Amino acid sequence: MAKRLLLLCVFFSLAAQAQIHLNGVIRDASTKKPLPFASITTPTGLYTMADVDGKFTLESLQPVSNFTVSYVGFDKANVAVSSGRKFYSVWLQPASAQLDEVSVAPDQAAVNLIRRVVRDKNQNNPQKKLAGFEFKAYNKLVITANPDSIDGRIDSIFANKGRKKKLAKVDSSDYKFKKVIREQHLFQTEKVSQYQFAQGHLKETVLGTKMSGFKQPIYEILAFNLQSFSVYEDRYELFETRYNSPIAADSYTDYNFKIIDSTTIDGRQVKMVYFKNKKKSKAAGLEGVLYIDTENFAVAKAIMRIRGVLDISGVHEFEYLPDQRLWFPTNKSFKIIKGKNNDDIRVLGETLKFDSDDDGAEDGRRPRVASDFTYVLSETNYFDQKYNVPVVIRHPSIYIEVKDDAEDQPETFWNRYRKDSLDLRSQKTYVALDSLVEKERIEKRLLQGRKILNGYAPLGPVDLDLRYLLSYNNYEGFRFGLGGRTNERFSRKYRIDGYTAYGIKDGAFKYSLGFSSRIGKFSNSWVGASYTDDVREIGSTSFAIDKRVFKLYDPRPINVSTFYQHKTWRAYLETKILPKTESIWQLTYSNVEPKFSYVYNRDNELFYRYTMTTAQASVQWNPFSDYMQTPHGRIEVEKRFPKFTFQFTQALPEVLGNDFVFSKIDFRTEYERKYMNGQKTSLLFEAGYAHGDVPLTHLYNNTPNNLTKDRLLQRITIAGKNAFETMYFNEFFSSRYAMLQFKHALKRFKIVKKVRPEFVILSRAAYGDLDNREQHVGFDYKTLENGYFESGLEINQIYSAFGLAGFYRYGPNQLPRFEDNLAVKISFVLNLGF
Repeated sequence: MAKRLLLLCVFFSLAAQAQIHLNGVIRDASTKKPLPFASITTPTGLYTMADVDGKFTLESLQPVSNFTVSYVGFDKANVAVSSGRKFYSVWLQPASAQLDEVSVAPDQAAVNLIRRVVRDKNQNNPQKKLAGFEFKAYNKLVITANPDSIDGRIDSIFANKGRKKKLAKVDSSDYKFKKVIREQHLFQTEKVSQYQFAQGHLKETVLGTKMSGFKQPIYEILAFNLQSFSVYEDRYELFETRYNSPIAADSYTDYNFKIIDSTTIDGRQVKMVYFKNKKKSKAAGLEGVLYIDTENFAVAKAIMRIRGVLDISGVHEFEYLPDQRLWFPTNKSFKIIKGKNNDDIRVLGETLKFDSDDDGAEDGRRPRVASDFTYVLSETNYFDQKYNVPVVIRHPSIYIEVKDDAEDQPETFWNRYRKDSLDLRSQKTYVALDSLVEKERIEKRLLQGRKILNGYAPLGPVDLDLRYLLSYNNYEGFRFGLGGRTNERFSRKYRIDGYTAYGIKDGAFKYSLGFSSRIGKFSNSWVGASYTDDVREIGSTSFAIDKRVFKLYDPRPINVSTFYQHKTWRAYLETKILPKTESIWQLTYSNVEPKFSYVYNRDNELFYRYTMTTAQASVQWNPFSDYMQTPHGRIEVEKRFPKFTFQFTQALPEVLGNDFVFSKIDFRTEYERKYMNGQKTSLLFEAGYAHGDVPLTHLYNNTPNNLTKDRLLQRITIAGKNAFETMYFNEFFSSRYAMLQFKHALKRFKIVKKVRPEFVILSRAAYGDLDNREQHVGFDYKTLENGYFESGLEINQIYSAFGLAGFYRYGPNQLPRFEDNLAVKISFVLNLGF
């Protein structure tokens, strides 16, 4: 989602194509409805197709005297082109002799044709039929607009003052926009890649990349999956959203099909099959045309489209290979324009308005402005294809690899791979944006913005860590601090990090200092050491590999009052050397002192404080995610579920005075599924097992988040992310436990303009037990051998980021008084517009 947001931000914040000669709309003369995907041809051989709304654009460098419009079941129309006229409304008359065929026969014939396509998919899919292949690809993406579509007049805006009108302001924004867009695009990037396929893996290696205005490309844009490579997968991806494919095995339940025309491609007869999702919602599924070879039932061309707030289309073109008896992709294109929608959307706090195509504001719609004509266009051409050749893929677990010199390719490289030389507009785009970005320091600001979103504030060679500035808990009170780490301006090979903090209530300083060095560039491996003197919540479960998460406000620690102090020496290796994993391997030596009334009794030997020496391995495995290898590290560019996290901790006997011998195994798996209708289901499972002499400080507390107060209103706090909201702090402890959480978020709906809440249904359950209970002295607690259950409802974002949530505790650990089983919380969900 972050990559999608990034491209949307670029698209909408920057407010071209060949010159448009003709455009118009094609309709059924009897029903007045548009005819989607009607064919338009000219005597010179130019061919185009109407879109799903019957609209078309005809571009030509040669004069056009007339054009012909055809649609199955309708009489052809020949339209003469008039000088100076740009828009044409074409009305097609139904062919009376074919009315029965149009209304009945083509639908069943189309379904039968699609069934043959589905049946023969494997023998027509290059990734199934060919043992291996490779090719190169040139891609060019622009954000631009058609200057001829923009009025460009300077408007004088008047305001009524008494009986007279007074000039309020002069609006020249459209004029300035048109002047700029005539000279250049708003954004432009080029990429040359080598694709390799073998043993079920398709890998892209970026040989060259060039992005207007940026010395170092935005890697997330390079990895952005605008459209699927293959049209044969059961799930087709368009703008990072997956839809059920029109040629999936169960496509008949989602789509209606209709044969609309016949034509030839590469001298072979093809049928044009129009498909449309059955659901009323325009954004529920794809719509488009499949060109089906009538001999082998392969896809010879495909047009995929989705309409909503954005109007998104993807086109796939193929060539026929007689030797392989196969259609192989040669080109694909992708386009985003603003769609028809009366709703507003928000991107990073900025409201973007979408209305109908009608000009004027007499019906309450706003007039169209210049930025409404802005669009994204990506075109990819394949060449140097090789089929059924031995292909060896290095690092097949890497989805995209960017070569070290990809950012520094000379102009001779680009001239060798470009299909056409850059036109004057594209050339000026590089010059103008490089100058603008350098002048306005946009690249630097973008890097700074990324770091701030992750909780760092760049300050020269140091990134200040915003987590340590201010926090609060019941033990330390207000905690003030300062922390940070060195960044790439200091060194890409060495890193120093640390922090210091002071608690007002406990009156003590805490601090940490660490040093690390990178020993592997490709695997992003770091070896380091650190010393920490700080406090930590007792019984808290944490995975060492968990990524650093920055929150503007983390509510749960506010109510925590039981901590232990630890002084810890740590040596570690952090690496991504194993495919699709991230791992930390570490040795720690700690002196631990509980800051509450507690003693550990081992065979009548009492421990008020103790020493621990442990070895730990923490591994996160994301088998279904896609990764990009850049010259500066590895990025998880496509996060897919489920994900798995494993952690093993072993206390080392008789090493550096270690007091306890124990083992701990922790496991977590996460699953998330987003639905096309805007709903989302999440599952979380966690389990832990501790065996041996384990003090209460290092057991499991099951993440409670309820205050020990008598009245319900006194217990109102802010809800945590995955906490048990009805479980009281320090109520349960376990040496082994299992927890399952289910969440289902419904689509947000509008009550009034600024109130669009989200309902989330959730349920949590936990089981646990505790060994050697008699060894934990001075602290009252219960165990979970009978299970713990709670369910609730969150109503998030009722007003801005705030909402309300209610939870109920039931089952064997239900409390006698009804009120004590209830928890009311304030929810806080920050909405960045995605």
